[in-house]
Amino acid sequence: MITQNNNTDLHPLKSTLKNFVRILIPAILLTLLLGVAAKAQDRTITLDEAIKLGLDNSKVLKLSKSKIDQAVSEYNQALDGAKPTGKASFGYDRAEIPANRLDLGPTSLSLPKNADAWLGTLSLTEVIFGGNKLKYAKQSTELLTQVARLDADNDKDAITYDIINSYYNLYKVLQSKKVVEQNLSSIDKQIKQSQRFFDQGLVTKNDVLRFQLQRSNIELNGIDLETNRKIINYNLDILLGLPETTQLAIAQINEADRQVGPLTNYIDTALSTRIEVKQLDLRTRVAETSIKNVQANTLPTLAASGSAYYVDVSANPIPKSGTYITPISVGLSLSWNFSSLWNNKNKVAEAKIQREEVIINKNIELDNVKKEVNQNYQSYTMALDKIKLLQTSIEQAGENNKILESKYQSNIASATDRADAETLLYQAQINLELAKADAGLAYYTLIKSTGKLNK
Repeated sequence: MITQNNNTDLHPLKSTLKNFVRILIPAILLTLLLGVAAKAQDRTITLDEAIKLGLDNSKVLKLSKSKIDQAVSEYNQALDGAKPTGKASFGYDRAEIPANRLDLGPTSLSLPKNADAWLGTLSLTEVIFGGNKLKYAKQSTELLTQVARLDADNDKDAITYDIINSYYNLYKVLQSKKVVEQNLSSIDKQIKQSQRFFDQGLVTKNDVLRFQLQRSNIELNGIDLETNRKIINYNLDILLGLPETTQLAIAQINEADRQVGPLTNYIDTALSTRIEVKQLDLRTRVAETSIKNVQANTLPTLAASGSAYYVDVSANPIPKSGTYITPISVGLSLSWNFSSLWNNKNKVAEAKIQREEVIINKNIELDNVKKEVNQNYQSYTMALDKIKLLQTSIEQAGENNKILESKYQSNIASATDRADAETLLYQAQINLELAKADAGLAYYTLIKSTGKLNK
């Protein structure tokens, strides 16, 4: 009986322990997994890493690759057009002749009631001279293939710049958030100090409220920044092919102090490197090839051909001596559509007009490139000047803030003056961080306009 009672008491305890273990272990594992997953979602990324990820995962570049493949395929088809053409056929015919007797006067001709025939042909034709139309077709498709490759390079530059732009925008938001956090910490100290002064009867309640209002305004700015950060972070995750929950962090970047060269150097580089200019050069050559291709319509065509026939009049397709013949023929043919001498003039004129349009477009593009480079050059130099000015303003605002802080603690300056001085310093700090990021982005914008972004 004693043994039975002990067993009875142990059963609930064992059951409780089993349930506890069954619940606790999965909970621990789940917590660990969630911790690992949360950690995996945070990532500090450099600009070079972001560009590489974006280019590797770009759907646009994959589409560009498909367009290149299509252009290469069209070029290969043009090459195939220069090869000989061949054709083979083999067929069977059976003829039934119900009326098979011809009365020719003193004599008559009787045909069989039916007849069988097997007919096979094999022919090969090679164009020896076709007015060079095949040659011009190959040249044209080869040039268009090069244009397609340049389109892909252009897409690559555009994607790279989008990544850089998003990267710097995220950096600007993150730096602004740091300034907000620093200023919140500073204003909290001021609120405590002013509250202490108020308790001592040194300042009024209104002085305390001014600092609290200033803190609320900084918090509102922080909310706006966090919203922008989430939007930019999400878009950048998609652009880089990362999980959409990845929280990106950016290390400090010091790229606002690059030296700038003469404007003419950047313009000369752009005119010789920009993809749009190279494409228009290629399209000019395509237009010139098209003119030659149209002019070739007035030339004759010379072709060589060879044919072989198998004719078997027996019902059995297997050849037997005396039942089949195999004529073979070879020949040259010269043809000339001389009406093209007067029908082709307007087509040539149209092709020349198209070439002139390409040349005009190229000149327009060259002007646009010069203006774009100049604008980006001036923007970058202005950004550098702005940084120097803001660095000076921060020093001035910082000195002013220290003076008014000392005066306020000595009860010489008002709370309004103290809050205004801190606000000026806070704004100068934000402006400097944003100016540094703007200068970095302006530099890459200038490099993109010269066509050297990925070179």
